[in-house]
Amino acid sequence: MAATQYIVEGGHRLHGTIQPAGNKNAALPIIAAALLSPEPVTLHNVPRIRDVETLVDLIRSVGAHAQWDESNAHSLHIHAQTLHAASLDPQLCARIRASILLAAPLLARCGEVHLPPPGGDVIGRRRVDTHFLALGELGATYQLSERFHLTTTQLRGADVFLDEPSVTGTENAITAAVAAIGTTTLRNAACEPHVQDLCNFLVTLGAQIEGIGSNQLTIYGGRTLRGGEFTIGPDHIEVGSFIGLAAVTRSELRIAQAGVRHLRMVLLGFERLGISCHIEGDDLIVPSGQSMKIRADFGGHVPKLEDQPWPAFPADLLSIAIVTATQCEGVILMFEKMFESRLFFVDKLVSMGARIVLCDPHRALVHGPSLLRAGTVESPDIRAGMAMLLAALCAQGKSTILNVGQIERGYERIVSRLRLLGAHIEEVEDRRSRR
Repeated sequence: MAATQYIVEGGHRLHGTIQPAGNKNAALPIIAAALLSPEPVTLHNVPRIRDVETLVDLIRSVGAHAQWDESNAHSLHIHAQTLHAASLDPQLCARIRASILLAAPLLARCGEVHLPPPGGDVIGRRRVDTHFLALGELGATYQLSERFHLTTTQLRGADVFLDEPSVTGTENAITAAVAAIGTTTLRNAACEPHVQDLCNFLVTLGAQIEGIGSNQLTIYGGRTLRGGEFTIGPDHIEVGSFIGLAAVTRSELRIAQAGVRHLRMVLLGFERLGISCHIEGDDLIVPSGQSMKIRADFGGHVPKLEDQPWPAFPADLLSIAIVTATQCEGVILMFEKMFESRLFFVDKLVSMGARIVLCDPHRALVHGPSLLRAGTVESPDIRAGMAMLLAALCAQGKSTILNVGQIERGYERIVSRLRLLGAHIEEVEDRRSRR
């Protein structure tokens, strides 16, 4: 398939209703954890994005049957009756960070796994230590070289304190603990909505987990897991992206089935930028005519928006918040605490006319509002790519966005969905791909 690029004409108001896709970061660990059960599992509301398709290819490569439902494009049937512990395809693993989530289920079912280093976004140093330290506590041994080789004779429950609340590290530990004999107490655990979804999925299959939604889980492992069905929740990062989209284009949008119970800190973060939303049932309405005035801290101090582990403002939304802040009146400090390379995309916004000072790898001072000009920009990672798309939609003129495969790794059919709202976007062949 030829690579594509987006041609985006900015300055148009949008209108209508958009529904977030299923949570990508829930779908990936749940697909991996489905390998724990030898019985059929059906997952609903699975986003059809590149990262998910790659993981589906990976579970097929170890013997699982995985098939998309013919009548429902977002339902996936998985049957892992028999698995083998062959080395995972290094090219597939290099495409996604989530390949590491196969460590726990393959250890549990096969007793070993040969895992090439995972890929994913280049947004800074991304440790894998937490995964292996937790699996080691639960009875695995590992050798780390060009490939990771993990083995176990039997996973056993333990009192595990994670050295950081890593989301994927927590998910691997949960999956391993469900298969381990005995009780596991998992402390300093991540508790994002997608981690909660994984826990609830495993409970549906017969696992016993206490403390879901908190940073301490008690898992009574070793129970036989049955098959079952589970519906993946909405992607709160997509919801936040659409809030930013409505704000920068001065549009009124309804975000349907937004999973509002998980949005309190997201909404507080956007309120700091002068953007308020209304809740109607499980829908979120972003009105037009927002004040778009950054709210100073008490005493007139420069406000700060920072990411932290859940339930604080999500790291994956900081790129969206930065673009949104360029269209708001006032000054705000954006503090990215988790990844030291994630803010480097702001030079592309500066080239479009944004007034941003990158203080260091973790802090950017945004002074708005700025009149953004169209330009040719590249998508460095999933979230920055979506942020650049928002910038192009509010800029004057036609922008070209390159490397859009990054956006499509995390946002399903984003062009057609935004067109339905009135966005002016064309997909054209990237001529560089023919060289």
